[in-house]
Amino acid sequence: MSAKPAHATHHHIHNAKGFVREVSVACAQRGLRLTEIRMQVLGLIAASEKPVKAYDLLDQLKDARSNAAPPTVYRALDFLIDNGFIHKLQSINAYVSCHHPSVVHQVPFLICDECESATEICDERVSGLLSDQAMALGFRARAQTLEVHGICKRCATH
Repeated sequence: MSAKPAHATHHHIHNAKGFVREVSVACAQRGLRLTEIRMQVLGLIAASEKPVKAYDLLDQLKDARSNAAPPTVYRALDFLIDNGFIHKLQSINAYVSCHHPSVVHQVPFLICDECESATEICDERVSGLLSDQAMALGFRARAQTLEVHGICKRCATH
């Protein structure tokens, strides 16, 4: 039996409560304040089976807090993104939890145009290659977004 290469796509077990606990620990270690609203937004994203849009989060939050407003949600999202706990999928304007919230990193995503699932590719060689090419051209990259659209294996077989 051969060992799986380190750059292989990881298939993560969806455990929203465990994810939120891991983020709480990371916040404590980094001296970050995980407020109640940030925790609620994080929990909603973690519990979602697919990327979730900000206004969908707002609608869900209004069930628990009738005074929830767009700026509140966007501030929570900014905090979670800035600290590497979630990713924003730019092409579909939606958010997903990061599979490695204790490590700030940039990774590509495969986004299914049928079921709207998003798979995080846990291979930093791709972002490293892009960074190396940018540096070779004298370009100072501030952020990377690599999203590949297509049809996932599950949708392709149905």
